[in-house]
Amino acid sequence: MIKPSPELLAVSRRWYKAVVVRTHSELKNFLSSSDNLRFVGSAEGESWSGQSVRRAIGAHFDEVPAVVEQKELEAEAFEQGETGWSCFSHMFRFANRPEVAVQFRTTLIFALEDGSWKIVQRHASVPTSNMVVAGHEHSAIQNLADAAQQGFSLNQRDGLASVMFTDIVGSSTLASALGDRIWAPIMTAHFAMIRACVEDHGGQFVKSLGDGTMSSFPSARNALTAAQYIQKSLAASDAEPQLGLRIGLHTGDVVQSDDDFFGTVVNTAARITAMASAGDICVSDVTRMMVCSDDNFVFSQGEMVELRGFEGAQIVHRLAWRS
Repeated sequence: MIKPSPELLAVSRRWYKAVVVRTHSELKNFLSSSDNLRFVGSAEGESWSGQSVRRAIGAHFDEVPAVVEQKELEAEAFEQGETGWSCFSHMFRFANRPEVAVQFRTTLIFALEDGSWKIVQRHASVPTSNMVVAGHEHSAIQNLADAAQQGFSLNQRDGLASVMFTDIVGSSTLASALGDRIWAPIMTAHFAMIRACVEDHGGQFVKSLGDGTMSSFPSARNALTAAQYIQKSLAASDAEPQLGLRIGLHTGDVVQSDDDFFGTVVNTAARITAMASAGDICVSDVTRMMVCSDDNFVFSQGEMVELRGFEGAQIVHRLAWRS
């Protein structure tokens, strides 16, 4: 029977206090000694598991700017047998940007180990725009969509089209670390691989910009097959660095004139791509429905999401591509 847990509320509050005070040994003691320990954050790459989390937990929070203000906004905790969980929402102000109030939502999942509650999974998210948190919005994918609307003639001028965007996650960090001399040929080879795959599957490579690409296909089936092939090719490659690619697709009626390019199809595909993570192929429900009877495609259960610039929730699925 699930019941409210004042004990886990207290344990969770001690955890958050230790996070702010940064007592390394105490932080480590809150965590499970199991290899199944999981630690997940909001930023790219913030997903860790096992005992490396316990060893590095102090260093992890040392990287966070000093907290100058903390306020608990919401708190609840529950338990059932030897498992439990808590959900908290906090407001923080940090020393490097004290004028900005940042809200964090955190879920802690606990298990009883030798009679003590230990955290087996922590997941934190920041429901705040990138402009507020980081000082800028992530606009690379939308910039590609905007650029593709200027001066490009597509082979297909009417009927349904499936638009596909690709984007390399963390490319700015890689490019900065490697330098232009090394990074430029990597991008040239990457774009050549995508162009070849798109054209081999009956599509048109529309444009590349930065580290992203846009393509269109008259067939949703071909677009999805191409997306799978691209991800499989990257996963099978021994080349370094290993590129983490996110792909987004949407299908809609082509509209093309001097001042209108593909209507909302392009913007919808761009927004879907922006919500994907490295290794994801995210597709609209419309695209999924075009091939729903094809056993070659396996989709996750639909997720209701809000796409910036569009009214109402949209259904998005993830397409499986790993064998």
